[in-house]
Amino acid sequence: MTGNSAVLSTYRLQLRGDSFTFADAEGLLDYLAELGVSHLYLSPILTAAAGSTHGYDVTDPTTVSKALGGPEGLQRLSAAARARGLGLVVDIVPNHVGVDDPTQNAWWWDVLKHGRDSAYAGFFDIDWDLEFQGERGKVVLPVLGSDTDVDDLVVDDEVLRLGDRSWPIAPGTGAGSPADVYARQHYKLIGWRNNVCGYRRFFSITSLAGLRQEDPDVFAATHAEVRRWFTDHLVDGLRIDHPDGLTDPPGYLARLRDLVGPDAWIVIEKILAPDEPLDTSLAVDGGTGYDALREIGGVFVDPSGESELSTLYHRDTAEATGALKAAAATSTLGSELARVRRTIAAEAGSDHPLLADAVAALLTHVGVYRFDYPGLAAVGPVAIAETAAARSDLAQPLELVATSLAIGGEGAKRLQQLCGAVTAKSVEDCLFYRDARLVSLNEVGGEPDRFGVTVAEFHVRSATRARLWPRAMVTTSTHDTKRSEDVRARIGVLSQIPALWADRVRRWSNVVLAPDEDTALFLWQNIFGVWPVDGEVSDELRARLHGYAEKAIREAATHTTWNDPDGDFETAVHAWLDAIIDGPVATELTALVAQVHPHATGDALGQKLLALTVPGIPDVYQGTELPDDSLVDPDNRRLVDYAARRAALAAGSDPKIRVVAAALRLRRDKPDTFLSGGYHPLSASGAAAEHVVAFGRGADVVVAVARWTVRLNETGWGDTTVDVPAGTWSDRLSGRTFTGTVPAGDLFEQLPVALLERLS
Repeated sequence: MTGNSAVLSTYRLQLRGDSFTFADAEGLLDYLAELGVSHLYLSPILTAAAGSTHGYDVTDPTTVSKALGGPEGLQRLSAAARARGLGLVVDIVPNHVGVDDPTQNAWWWDVLKHGRDSAYAGFFDIDWDLEFQGERGKVVLPVLGSDTDVDDLVVDDEVLRLGDRSWPIAPGTGAGSPADVYARQHYKLIGWRNNVCGYRRFFSITSLAGLRQEDPDVFAATHAEVRRWFTDHLVDGLRIDHPDGLTDPPGYLARLRDLVGPDAWIVIEKILAPDEPLDTSLAVDGGTGYDALREIGGVFVDPSGESELSTLYHRDTAEATGALKAAAATSTLGSELARVRRTIAAEAGSDHPLLADAVAALLTHVGVYRFDYPGLAAVGPVAIAETAAARSDLAQPLELVATSLAIGGEGAKRLQQLCGAVTAKSVEDCLFYRDARLVSLNEVGGEPDRFGVTVAEFHVRSATRARLWPRAMVTTSTHDTKRSEDVRARIGVLSQIPALWADRVRRWSNVVLAPDEDTALFLWQNIFGVWPVDGEVSDELRARLHGYAEKAIREAATHTTWNDPDGDFETAVHAWLDAIIDGPVATELTALVAQVHPHATGDALGQKLLALTVPGIPDVYQGTELPDDSLVDPDNRRLVDYAARRAALAAGSDPKIRVVAAALRLRRDKPDTFLSGGYHPLSASGAAAEHVVAFGRGADVVVAVARWTVRLNETGWGDTTVDVPAGTWSDRLSGRTFTGTVPAGDLFEQLPVALLERLS
């Protein structure tokens, strides 16, 4: 380890070459050390596309980004962190590289220039057998607005140009007219509306080309720099982006573990269904915490609100999911589906006109990202059985699919990769922008059909994580979350006031007429989630809300889409939003926000304390040590005001930063308690017992939080007590001491959360 201890907690930093570099991160080290963080967790740091604001479009995986400060900057940051007892964790992207501008990616440029003879031809998952418009054996690039754009190509020395874009000319093929030169190249430029792509992509993003990490040469080339980080003791751990996109995730992770050693901390971005376990055979320390996010937020959702909110908005999400998955497979990912069909037919030695339909239908019965992990062996057969029962006409082509799955070769792997892409595009990227019952449930790894999480489920899942994955990441906000933890906490309060919310929405909808009722129901909650308590909507917030609304309605794809935006509908939505901000509804909205603000703040504190103390390694997303109103990216990658956070930490006046600092420092003081101390549910007794979530960590830490405080305000704590183990306990948040059975009213007198430490 580069720091003085194991990974106890992380603080996620979104690096940007234009505004937040290694040097900027170095300037925060004293603050983060004082906050109690053990490790900085950096977004991707390898060379990415020029101007990238996120780093996931890596164009050169062999070098550290010069824009961020280059290898020297990384060295300085690591050394400075080590001097303060801190370490580094880095996010890496093994599944794909950025190819939007071929001139920036030397490997991709070489493939386009030399075709199959390129030394890098095997690095990419290219469909050399794809036939398009009578041609085969070329890399099909869906990068044009129209197929006829090729008529405007011009020869410029050793490249073909189209406007400000360029592609290489193969050696010895540059003579003649532009059409003659283009015809000799190893690539074919086509319009993106053909829905055909000649290589595996990251989901449906043609600017991100998949890598073949199953090839040892590819792995070695793309991880040489990663190896150096550990050889030179610069980095302590890795976060692996989207391993499910790889051909063989377990094999890749085993090779990675061999590369970085047994002590490196490795967590993977594995999106798990609620009933899906993380396979214990994987050579990792756990996932990145989407499962914990669902559980922690879920205990603050009041199940009594389900009926009323379902009356306001109810759709059959299972039916919708199936339809969206089928559409994603056959349309958005039609090129990938066609390749799966060809591969399965070749492996099975037979074809069928409904083979592609069978694959698409099968995926609608799969509820996980991919089902070839050992612990999910039953998922495939059950899905096949359900598909056959629903579609008897698919029985024969399903036999071909089963043959391919039994062989376990290329067809099976490509089907698994397609499965994950279909799930992402249909659920996270579409359904979660449509379902409007309680949008705080519509989160990565979430399940909107499950209206919250019971305390019993929460305890069992936490105890299981302590036993199987004690070093898995725990998170409540990430660069991928659709709403920040605090926005979700406020929206979650609607489950406690469903009738009031339904009344307000119906009334407001008669004042400000929306262009579409379902769209409005979805956006109302998000507007409520970020609406300022004082009602003063700044120009910045107005712009952010408009940006979010546009993204949301395009992702929902019911009236407008990214590919075919409906200008009239979008204009109507923007006008509706302005009418809310500038009209009479704003006054009532402000009043409601002010009414629920104490409860939303309490829930935000509660879920933050749980995230910092349950089994696992907590991650604090940049800036969320103070209340944060971020929405989906790029909104959640805005620059953070660290001057304000330094001041808040010094003053200790903001409850959230007090909770964060107290919990992180306690973890630092008692590492064994949190890494290996186990998890022990604690019970509450009395009339309001259901409003308490409490547990012990090891023998010397107790955590308790209050929930559902809207109803609690009506009844009070009464005779409710929390059963604290024997001894004298000091609350790190209030400084008060407690002994024995503690009245809940005393425990939560100052804050709706308590972090107790046993006194020696």
